[in-house]
Amino acid sequence: MTHYVDIRLMPKKEIRENFLLNQIYTAFHKRLYDLKANDIGVSFPEYHLKLGRLFRIHGTKEVLEKLNEKEWIGKYQQHCKISQIEEIPKNVKYRTVSRIQQNMTEAKLRRLIKRGSISEDEVKRYRIKMYQGGLDNPYVELISMSTGQLHRRFIAFGELQDKGTYGEFDIFGLSKTATIPWF
Repeated sequence: MTHYVDIRLMPKKEIRENFLLNQIYTAFHKRLYDLKANDIGVSFPEYHLKLGRLFRIHGTKEVLEKLNEKEWIGKYQQHCKISQIEEIPKNVKYRTVSRIQQNMTEAKLRRLIKRGSISEDEVKRYRIKMYQGGLDNPYVELISMSTGQLHRRFIAFGELQDKGTYGEFDIFGLSKTATIPWF
């Protein structure tokens, strides 16, 4: 990854920050899906408790130019400030930005009930544990390109590293193995 583009979210009174990020990220996901791209990663450099207002897209200059060939942000562009394609600075750290999933879900519980492999008391204990053990990670709410369903994609940030690791990204710009420059 040699270049990046910053998208600075500028929410206003009529449009909240998390709603704007969800819309931009969904549009980004749709664009990656259309391109069948696996060489574009994302980061959230202002992440603390929330993902923040800075959405950064990483890739080569050529890949980012191809991403931007089509106006993919749509009507939300007026609520963003988009940088030019820039070179990644020297002497940066690296980290993974990936999806983390809760292993206890309502869908999994329904399957267990349907199979008959869980008793009524176990269902109650499962639900209690499921709601107490929820993820604290920041997330975006996206519309899936394959199912059309709205879902939360929880984001995990790996430890900072001195060297980057090459690899593929999913159609959300996330990877458990490939790193992105962190600056």
